[in-house]
Amino acid sequence: MRKRKKILLTTSRRPTSRIRSFCHDFVGSLPNIVRINRGKLNLDGIIEKAFEIDADRAIIVDRWKGGSGKIHLFAIKETELNPANPLIYVKGLKLRREFKMKTKLVKSFIITMSNTSSRGRKIAESLAHFFDILIFPSKQAVHNYSASMRISTDASGRTTITFVLLPELTEIGPRLNLAKVMFFDKA
Repeated sequence: MRKRKKILLTTSRRPTSRIRSFCHDFVGSLPNIVRINRGKLNLDGIIEKAFEIDADRAIIVDRWKGGSGKIHLFAIKETELNPANPLIYVKGLKLRREFKMKTKLVKSFIITMSNTSSRGRKIAESLAHFFDILIFPSKQAVHNYSASMRISTDASGRTTITFVLLPELTEIGPRLNLAKVMFFDKA
């Protein structure tokens, strides 16, 4: 099995405290993610940091309408940040501390889908490709993994991403209610 490269996680230059907390939770929920404080780093500085930590992908969490944020995914090629699918706009966010669960760092994870629309499946497939992980149906018993990024769609068509422990399916957070998701054409 090949060793996965790391993913760099950072924020916009002026993040809210909630965005910083979300980034902290995200690192605890997914393995191979390294969070750096952005400070005054420009995009070239982010690329340099990525090379220092041996990362080939980056996530930048930004403010959006003063709220929870916008999540940009990037592939790092040579000296460029190339946008990767999808661009995620977050409508609502529930942090780990709001679940009142004490959890350890997650060692291995997968994506599971529950009641997903075709758009939810497209989101799951894009995230699985970006994070280089597998997708399983929710009902399938998975014993080799410690946690799951669960993607579900409710009756009104709203998509939610949450993190759960496996096999007991205990929600540990964070939970993201998505406002919209955009996909780019691959050139």
